[in-house]
Amino acid sequence: MNVPENLQSPGQSAIFDGMIGELHTTVSFTGHRTYGGEADALLRDTVRQLYARGMRTFLSGMAPGFDLAAAEAVLACRAECAELRLVAVIPFAGQELRFSEAEQLRFRRIVAAADEAVTLARGYHRGCYAVRNNCLVDRAALLVAWYDGSAGGTQYTVRRALMRGREVWNLHPAALVSVQPVPRLF
Repeated sequence: MNVPENLQSPGQSAIFDGMIGELHTTVSFTGHRTYGGEADALLRDTVRQLYARGMRTFLSGMAPGFDLAAAEAVLACRAECAELRLVAVIPFAGQELRFSEAEQLRFRRIVAAADEAVTLARGYHRGCYAVRNNCLVDRAALLVAWYDGSAGGTQYTVRRALMRGREVWNLHPAALVSVQPVPRLF
């Protein structure tokens, strides 16, 4: 895994910027950790559709559930999509140690197969997941979500994407859930 020495925040690193593709050809994923694989075929179809549309770089926040499934979908599509790139955006070094043994193995397998692995912090700190979520939104033109309407990090990320004018594709069956950006007062 890569921990750039001069990485202060994702917005301040030229090294980090060079690892991720052009904004207009980059997609990020966000979703619930409770995702159980029910839309894996749809995920692969979505990756293929976005690739056909010109998207080449796909960012995964590497949490259990939807993030890891999305990363696996990108890897599964590589054989038919020659220029497809996966970037593992890891919020802090050692994140996977908080996962079950099976999820740790899955995480490590994905990181080993990814085109790039970017670690945003040397260790856990308060707000590190928000930094990762901000990075996912700010570095991509489109966000693919597995969002059921519940509060949490996925809601935060979807709302941030909408506030930033990003395109959002929600693959969850409850996609009719209205997601409105929360206005900021300052």
